[in-house]
Amino acid sequence: MSEQLEHTGQPRRVVVAGAGMAGVQTAVALREQGFTGAVTVIGAEPHQPYDRPPLSKAVLLGKAEDSAFDVDFAELDVELRLGVEVTGLRAADHEVDTEAGPVPYDVLVLATGAYPLTLPGSEGVPGVHLLRTLDDAARLRPVLEQRHTLVVVGAGWIGAEFATAARQAGCAVTVVEAAGRPLAGALPAEVAEPMAAWYAESGADLLTGARVERLAPGEVVLADGRKLPADAVVVGIGARPATGWLASSGIALGPDGSVTADDRLRTSLPDVYAVGDCASFPSARYGERLLVHHWDNALQGPRTVAAGIVGEAPAPYDPVPYFWSEQFGRFVQYAGHHAHADTLLWRGAPGDPAWSVLWLRGDVPVALLAVGRPRDLAQGRRLIEAGSVVDPGRAADPAVPLKAAVR
Repeated sequence: MSEQLEHTGQPRRVVVAGAGMAGVQTAVALREQGFTGAVTVIGAEPHQPYDRPPLSKAVLLGKAEDSAFDVDFAELDVELRLGVEVTGLRAADHEVDTEAGPVPYDVLVLATGAYPLTLPGSEGVPGVHLLRTLDDAARLRPVLEQRHTLVVVGAGWIGAEFATAARQAGCAVTVVEAAGRPLAGALPAEVAEPMAAWYAESGADLLTGARVERLAPGEVVLADGRKLPADAVVVGIGARPATGWLASSGIALGPDGSVTADDRLRTSLPDVYAVGDCASFPSARYGERLLVHHWDNALQGPRTVAAGIVGEAPAPYDPVPYFWSEQFGRFVQYAGHHAHADTLLWRGAPGDPAWSVLWLRGDVPVALLAVGRPRDLAQGRRLIEAGSVVDPGRAADPAVPLKAAVR
């Protein structure tokens, strides 16, 4: 810990790099846990800090102007420095470099999130969009209002959500996916393949096994020679931790670019924590390091960071990852991490209006995907957190509440 401490043992000044969910919640958690020193939050965007999930829903469809957090920063005595990008970290000097000059810190929290991947060759092509920021949503809103013909590149979570909104707006939508099924990077084939039918039901065309050769004004050219008309193209092919600015800082980064935090979200540098989309953490529950690009992780992690900063001894950060997605008239929820499961149980059939899938390791639930079955999600999440042993036969019966399947 820095020598610049108050008599309480707390640092005098905490600087948070990043004004998204993780950064804002870190500031809130510090005050909730009794931190009385200065708190500065630095954000690259000029807007008041805002929540991202509504961007692909209410904001995109013009049902809301923005999604600003309901946080009174003045009342919390939190300084916001917006429209300022962090450019470097000099740990020996306890300073963060920004476009507006250096900012000293006693404790630094890295919460710079992730940036969306762009499609090679898309730079400078008119009508190509990403959907990550409020400005992105603002640029896309009139595209939807004009009911353009759209091509979406990528059938992951964001691609599905955007396609859903575009169809609701009355646009003609074609989704191009290089893999053989939607959500190929997130779910196993037997679970993801039935979701392909959702696109057709909504009136969207889904082209799987289709690679983009190049983008041109007004069209998308596929590797097999097909040309798709496109008034606009939306690229949703994933995101990477926004940590390039840390390249010469000496901080430890993983192969995926994430800051490799420990189980208290401390980094390899003294007095520096990392939280949210830019940070990975070791999970004892799952026996591997996790990088979780979802809202719930950005909400929970700051409490652990704040506890460490105020001098408490926080429990190891080892949550059951959770996220949700609204797509094609369905509410999809996922809890856990299924990578090392050895059994997959269906609760209902994928053609049903509502169904879920439970993954087990041994007879212990490790993950659950619920489509229109929020009770399964809530009960399954608790079983995963508790490490409960279940009866597989009862757990596979959709008429049996999951909590009643515990042995």
